Amino acid sequence: MKIPSRLQPLVYDGLIDEVLFQLMSGKEAQVFVVRSGDEIRCAKVYKEANKRSFKQAVQYQEGRTGRNTRRNRAMAKSSKFGQKEQEQAWLNAEVVALYQLAEAGVRVPKPYGYENGVLLMELITDEDGGPAPRLDDVAFEADMALEYHRHMMSEIVKMLCAGLVHGDLSEFNVLVDNYGPVIIDLPQAVSAAGNNSARAMLLRDVNNMTAYFGQYNPALLGTRYGEEIWELYEHGNLHTEVVLSGEFVESDVEADIATMLQIIEHAKEEEAERIEREIAARNGEF
Repeated sequence: MKIPSRLQPLVYDGLIDEVLFQLMSGKEAQVFVVRSGDEIRCAKVYKEANKRSFKQAVQYQEGRTGRNTRRNRAMAKSSKFGQKEQEQAWLNAEVVALYQLAEAGVRVPKPYGYENGVLLMELITDEDGGPAPRLDDVAFEADMALEYHRHMMSEIVKMLCAGLVHGDLSEFNVLVDNYGPVIIDLPQAVSAAGNNSARAMLLRDVNNMTAYFGQYNPALLGTRYGEEIWELYEHGNLHTEVVLSGEFVESDVEADIATMLQIIEHAKEEEAERIEREIAARNGEF
């Protein structure tokens, strides 16, 4: 096929020898199957910011500051330079996460390099050597659904022990090869310790997995693995060999804190509305 312009630099540099076909086009990137020497890999070409439908929500950007204070200030101010740096931080996030999680033993595609908005990585294949199916394309018996769910909880624990939360985990970004699930699509991965939304994202990731496998094994739908995992993490008791029960009892203290936070948030909203009314009234007087 004709080589896309975004892949031309990798061809010139000898990282890609041939572009075979386009595998998919998603909300944030296009993925091509390519040949590099004797190996078949995939090249993920990130779309430009104005062409992506996935929004870089503030909750994902939080905690992605580096050591460069000038860059951090620019990102905070959303200046033109800051927006460019923010975009680069977004694109780099998946590359960094892949290397970090591969080192931690999480099943993710092996990264081979990143250049000019293109990530070259391992192609996950099925038993025939073709692109592996997504989890959403696989049907399960009840026992197998239970086993796959257990495996995914283990992978989520490994990610959290490595300091990361996927942030957008679902049946659409997990591939299935001969050895089980492989987690993909990580540009929105967040720091567990550096992002205030990390707990909510982890609970959503876990609940997405539980809801999917719960279709095949309804007994899973009553479990609370997300809360159990996060509580272990908060108290420093989470490790990669932990045995999870799927049970969680919310203490009265935690419930009281949650209620208090809701009251505080409501009071803040009322105060903001009061200030807006006062400003509007003053403007009307003039």
